[in-house]
Amino acid sequence: MDAVKTAYRAVTRQIEVKVMPRFLPDRSSPENGYFFWAYTITLTIVQLKTRHWRITDAQGRLQEVRGPGVVGEEPVLKPGENFEYTSGVPLPTPSGFMTGTYGMLTTTGETFDIAIPAFSLDVPQKARTIN
Repeated sequence: MDAVKTAYRAVTRQIEVKVMPRFLPDRSSPENGYFFWAYTITLTIVQLKTRHWRITDAQGRLQEVRGPGVVGEEPVLKPGENFEYTSGVPLPTPSGFMTGTYGMLTTTGETFDIAIPAFSLDVPQKARTIN
């Protein structure tokens, strides 16, 4: 039975960010405390310039990631266009969550941040059993 896929959504200044996380058992090693997720982001933007992630594991340990663009790109899109990318994150625990912001730039030079919705990273129960 496939796990139900959950999409997370946030809208800031009419810019929508959707997140679809998924656990990757083939890239994980639960017996070694290593759990890996991929997440796909879809957004409609003017230009995405920076990212700021707040990644928290099940023990409450926080990791912050800041940097230019996403997956090596600073996409420029016209209204109504979408940009989608997939990236990944490892955790030392079988669950956690992520949230953050994207730094945006308009064609007139205005900068502002938009919210990335908080999303859950949970290993499916059947994958938590160590053989």
